[in-house]
Order: sequence, then structure tokens, then C-alpha cells
Amino acid sequence: MKKLTYLTLSLFSISVFAQEISKERVKTVISTLASDEMKGREIGTLENENAANYIATLFKENNLKYCTGNSYLIPFDYNGKTAYNVCGIKKGKSDKTLGFSGHFDHIGTNKKSGDNIYNGADDDASGITTLVGIADYFKDKEPEFSMAFMAFNGEEKGMLGSKAISEDKNLDKIYKNMTALFNFEMVATESQWGKNALYMTGDGFSDLDELFNTQAVNGLKINADPYAKQQLFYRSDNVSFVKKKIIAHSFSTVDMTKATHYHHVNDDINIVDVDNMTQIINNFGKTLEKLNPKNFAPQYNDQVKFN
Repeated sequence: MKKLTYLTLSLFSISVFAQEISKERVKTVISTLASDEMKGREIGTLENENAANYIATLFKENNLKYCTGNSYLIPFDYNGKTAYNVCGIKKGKSDKTLGFSGHFDHIGTNKKSGDNIYNGADDDASGITTLVGIADYFKDKEPEFSMAFMAFNGEEKGMLGSKAISEDKNLDKIYKNMTALFNFEMVATESQWGKNALYMTGDGFSDLDELFNTQAVNGLKINADPYAKQQLFYRSDNVSFVKKKIIAHSFSTVDMTKATHYHHVNDDINIVDVDNMTQIINNFGKTLEKLNPKNFAPQYNDQVKFN
């Protein structure tokens, strides 16, 4: 009997371990997106489209459903060209939906000699890697919430992709049921609070962070926005959904007082803290498993501006 109990516990331990995302997976995804071959993923380039297709492949691996139509790629017009956002859905026990997003474009290259590629590992291959990691985590699970995974294009040109997809009427059914959107923007480095911690832009506008932190596991914490005066809440892709009165905040680890890599060519894989990213992704997944429409229904207060 003792042997059977031990075997059962061993199998349980293996299954628990198996659901965690590996450091190797995190490194592979962020390294691919931030590789020199992607040439900085500037919207309107072949490499940008290659990045969109790569993300679509990752969504397919996770058995996500199409958000609309017959493709993960959702087209929009960019200066007379077709550019793409990427969107996939994980069905949960409820139609109530949590959104996870980040932008996959960056600022391309310059004409200087030497390293002239803006790889954008932190900005924002790290955000895409985080939402892919969450999709990985739930691949073989049925979460309480349904989940929408959205990779935005054109953020660096004025949040063009998030604006386009937020206005796409074909996704209105998803948006109507969206409880909150977690937009990941620069999460590759250790935060000023140390590891396993992020901050939320516009934390004073809703109770999302308090509700999340109540359920958070393993010491994971969402902290207040240290740059409230810079109004980052209104300057990232989440704002396209704020305008729809969807609870939408950006989540980051970057310490802007030390971020010498921001919009520079040294924003490459060398600045990525893979261990910290992996820890955050897995703890996010474990926390999300505890959330349901009854214990997680964040609301805006009267301080937020919707226009």
C-alpha cells in the first residue's frame, strides 16, 4: 500500500512539474523573435510578417482556436500594405474572457556600421514570449475563464495594430465578454522590487492589481506604477481597449531609470533574465488557475479617462 501511495505521489509530482514552462522554451521563443534574422521586426517588412507567422505557429502548437475567420492572422491596412495582428482563443469553462497581449513589432535597423539591428528583445519580444508561455501553460487545461491571446503589430508607429483589432467588429463577441486585458510590455529584466515582481500602469484606475494579488502564488506581486506622472497607462496598447471601457492595463518589469537598452541596438538576448521571466510566467499561470468570474471581476473607478 505504501508503495502504491508513493507511486501515486510520484506521478502527481511529475504531472505538476510537466505543466510548468521550461527556461529552454522561454529562451527559444524570445531568441527567435529577437534574432538578427528578424532585423528588428519593423512593420511593413518581410521580417515583420515572418514574426507574425512564427507567432501563429506557436498558437497552433497550443491548439488555440481562431479569433475570427480561418487564420490566426488578422489583416489591417498599413500605408496601403497589408499588415497582420495575430489572435487565438482558448475556450474555458465560461464565456467570460481574459485577454493577454503584447506587441511583436520593433523599430528595425539603422544605417550605421557594426551592430545596426534593433532586436527588441525586451521591447517587446519579452511580452510576446510571456503570453505564449501562458498559452503553453494552459495547453492541456480547461481554465475557468476563456482566454484571448493577441499579438499586436505597429505599436512603435502609434499603436496601429491594437487600434485596428480593437475596432474589428468580427471580434465584438470576444470583447463583449472580456473581463480584463493583461498587456505585457517589457518584462525581460528584473524589476526594481527584485525578481518575481511586475508593476501595473494606471494602478490607481482599477482594482485589478488588488484582486490579482489576493490570489497570487509563490510571492508573485503586481506593484503600483512608479512612473504614474508619465501616464504610461495612456501610452501603450492597452489604451485601445480602455477606449472600449474594457479593464486593460500594461504590466512591466523595466526600471526606466536604468534601461539603457530602451530603443537601442543592445536590446538583445544578452539583457534578458530568462530565469526571472520563466518564474513570472509559471507563477502567472498558477495564479490564473485560481481566478474565476466570481473572485475576479475588476472595475474601473471614476478617475480613468476613456477618450
